[in-house]
Amino acid sequence: MRPPNQLVHSRARVRQRYAIFPLEGYPPSRLPSWPDAEVRVLASPALGAQFVQYLIDLPEGKQGEFAGDDAIENFYFVVSGAGAFGKDHPVRLGSFGLLPPGHAVSLRADEGMRFIVLRREIERVQTIEVFKPLHGQESDVKAETWADNPRSRLQTLIPDELQYDLAMNIFTFDPGHGLPYVETHVMEHGLLMLEGKGLYYLNGEWMEVEKDDFIWMGPYCPQSFYATGPTPAKYIYYKNVNREIAL
Repeated sequence: MRPPNQLVHSRARVRQRYAIFPLEGYPPSRLPSWPDAEVRVLASPALGAQFVQYLIDLPEGKQGEFAGDDAIENFYFVVSGAGAFGKDHPVRLGSFGLLPPGHAVSLRADEGMRFIVLRREIERVQTIEVFKPLHGQESDVKAETWADNPRSRLQTLIPDELQYDLAMNIFTFDPGHGLPYVETHVMEHGLLMLEGKGLYYLNGEWMEVEKDDFIWMGPYCPQSFYATGPTPAKYIYYKNVNREIAL
């Protein structure tokens, strides 16, 4: 926070096709379902997103829950700290889960815990059975070489199968490496920088990003990234997949 006698500025950008939010200047709020937590609403329909993504800081000994909803699927990922999902499923840094409609997201912090929760309406297909609850640990997911470059690595947290209508992946780029082209596609993204820093290309502009920054990318937003700085850059991102486009 700057002294009151200095001018303020921000890297935050809100455009029609994308938005960048540093945590600085992003005030937390409360939710009835998480009364003891500091909650930041990173993306929502008010922004233009077709999903809601929360960043939740839960103090030690506290808990909260998004109740099960017959239309909503939920994904969680633990950014720091440790605790439990439900009554007795331990979670820690890198723990994640995908819950189908009707299943609650209930988390307890055994030490101060930060995590993201992404909520979206499931896109059902009559001939495809809804997936079962999925829980995992990032450290157990192999980092695959991406685009024939061992300095660029991709972890696929959710299986690439038709029963899943969303993907959650983690990219890690060594300094000086990144996406080898500018992508443009119909999928939207919710992206949280987990480590390091770099330059993100969004709709014609290169912008600096770093740990804890959030980026929303809407459909058909031209995008690319490369890592800068002394350490690898790492981010987790959502995209909608495996469904026909509604007319």
